[in-house]
Amino acid sequence: NWAIPGRRTMGIGGAMDLANGCQRLLVLMTHLSKKGDPKLLDQCNFPITAKNVVNRVITDMGVLDITERGFKLVECAPDVSIEDLRAATAANIHAD
Repeated sequence: NWAIPGRRTMGIGGAMDLANGCQRLLVLMTHLSKKGDPKLLDQCNFPITAKNVVNRVITDMGVLDITERGFKLVECAPDVSIEDLRAATAANIHAD
């Protein structure tokens, strides 16, 4: 387990073993925090459980693959444009 800086809550344990042993890792999450801040960033600012193992992120705003160039757009959610997605993401999104 690990603690989130500034919080009393412990993080989820065992994720490192699961992430390290899988062939494909998908992350399902909300795109924005409760405060409306982007969760998808250029660099992680939390302790890293397993580095460079996530292949795809699925959020309430769209589906993005992780590439060397940043996030690659796979699909936007209904009623979400690529401009909406880019505005809600603090990292590069490319469509090609």
